[in-house]
Amino acid sequence: MADSHDYQPPKVWTWSNPNGGKFSSTNRPIAGATHEKDLPVGKHPLQLYSLGTPNGVKVTILLEELLALGHKGAEYDAWLIKIGDGDQFGSGFVEVNPNSKIPALLDRSGPKPIRVFESGSILLYLAEKFDAFIPKDIAGRTETLNWLFWQMGSAPYLGGGFGHFYAYAPTKIEYAIDRFAMEVKRELDVLDRRLAENAYIAGDQYTIADIAIFPWYGGLVKGWSYGAAEFLSVQEYKNVQRWADAILARTAVKRGRMVNRLTGDPSEQLRERHEASDFDTKTQDKMA
Repeated sequence: MADSHDYQPPKVWTWSNPNGGKFSSTNRPIAGATHEKDLPVGKHPLQLYSLGTPNGVKVTILLEELLALGHKGAEYDAWLIKIGDGDQFGSGFVEVNPNSKIPALLDRSGPKPIRVFESGSILLYLAEKFDAFIPKDIAGRTETLNWLFWQMGSAPYLGGGFGHFYAYAPTKIEYAIDRFAMEVKRELDVLDRRLAENAYIAGDQYTIADIAIFPWYGGLVKGWSYGAAEFLSVQEYKNVQRWADAILARTAVKRGRMVNRLTGDPSEQLRERHEASDFDTKTQDKMA
């Protein structure tokens, strides 16, 4: 690999594999399946294929919140997709999400299964299906969607930008880290200013906007992401901290954060979720 100060892009880019970095074994410039593998199917209407990353956690938090409200139709099976092993390139997964990214949802409650991919699309689909966590009035709904799509557009600067170059890239590039650190801190300031005047992101109601933003930016200010809390001075964002603490106190959020999780305390990892009682087993393990 050429020194970043000396590199000159060629006239035509070609793929050099492996190209370094933590995820080089699964990164490639083409789409489609690499192997034949059917997806498992459980007994519940909703089949989730995911991993406990920020994008995956959005969906499991919402599903647990819906169940907490009494929506029995939100019962789900959560199957683990190990992206480091390339599970997302199996033929069955690609059928549900041709973009080969988690999370992917299959709704089998109707006469014909409906596939839903992209985390923002899944959140909106479930909120509309169960008429929950999205305001009914046009102004409140629009504000919620403003912030939902803000997250979808902003988080790549945090993850694929800052997180990659700060924590995962094979070399530390000052320009790239400075560029994305500046943008992430600007995004945190956007949230902090918004939350100075509102209990939640879209106003006084807890919505899918909070559920979308919390795993990324709440996780960042609570020190879960990239080992970068001190570097980004996250303690400065008092309103984001207050909001993150309030959301983290919710039982459904605690449950949702456990599902399909592969990191942290083993007692807080529920690799697959098929019944509500699965959480009881993990609680007993933690107390033992």
